[in-house]
Amino acid sequence: MKKQTAAITAVGGYVPDFVLSNKVLETMVDTNDEWITSRTGIKERRILKKENEGTSYLAIKAAEDLIKKSGVDPLEIDFVLVATATPDIPVASTAAYVASQIGAVNAFSYDLQAACSSFLFGMSTAASYIESGRYKKVLLIGADKMSSIIDYTDRTTCIIFGDGAGAALFEPNEEGLGLQDEYLRSDGIGRQFLKIDAGGSILPASEETIKNKRHFVYQDGKSVFKFAVSNMADVSALIMERNNLGHEDVQWLVPHQANKRIIDATANRMGVDRDKVMINIHKYGNTTSATLPLLLFDYEKQLKKGDNLIFAAFGGGFTWGSIYLKWAYNS
Repeated sequence: MKKQTAAITAVGGYVPDFVLSNKVLETMVDTNDEWITSRTGIKERRILKKENEGTSYLAIKAAEDLIKKSGVDPLEIDFVLVATATPDIPVASTAAYVASQIGAVNAFSYDLQAACSSFLFGMSTAASYIESGRYKKVLLIGADKMSSIIDYTDRTTCIIFGDGAGAALFEPNEEGLGLQDEYLRSDGIGRQFLKIDAGGSILPASEETIKNKRHFVYQDGKSVFKFAVSNMADVSALIMERNNLGHEDVQWLVPHQANKRIIDATANRMGVDRDKVMINIHKYGNTTSATLPLLLFDYEKQLKKGDNLIFAAFGGGFTWGSIYLKWAYNS
């Protein structure tokens, strides 16, 4: 009996219509297009402007796109996992609401939060459920409405983040395709460098926390950049080494879209040519949990069955890691 692996069999994606360009940001904060582009690689980002709609709206749209393209019956989905740092509301699961809205009423569901590594960690979770043999169809969605936690008077963060969602369906595979290996890490030292101070159990919401803007993302950019560059590159090189992969064996690097310089450093460490690196940061900015699935969404037509993909991400906490996956279908 062949070993059962977990393969991605379909992808979907969604970004809002509203485009927040660097030129528009120039009118909002003290910055300019050249400065943003040279330091981050970002030209535009998408913002969800619909009133009373949150991360679930983005996730539902991405899931519906996947369902429409693949023809999968929502009733056959066993598990819906939403990777997000911006759930709709505290306590109540965003994933449970998303599952109900897309008709996956036979699925159980929950949220996973590991900042920008959420989708990467979610891939490991989805694959584990499939490999257990107990579930056949796992829908993993990465979605974030980052605009809901960004201070648009803070030029250090408002230039970076955008809103979006991507989805991937995991199913059993007996051809040796799908997830091959993973190396996932975390270090609590990172909590001080990338965070939202208020709104949790340590510092509940109050008039003072709102007045002092402590419900917005704070980032020590230099420290985060330093940790991200070294760690994303290290784990990507390690996953190649322990699977005996040379740069010529890797068809695609699928890196978290936080900063073009971090992406370049990771590719250099791996020895991967630029034409093998998936990039859409210029269009969407950093969509946090949605970056990796949105790359698959954008590049799906270029992927071929058997392609070796190396995923890499780094997020607040700190969380980071790399996953080696063999692509399972020709689009």
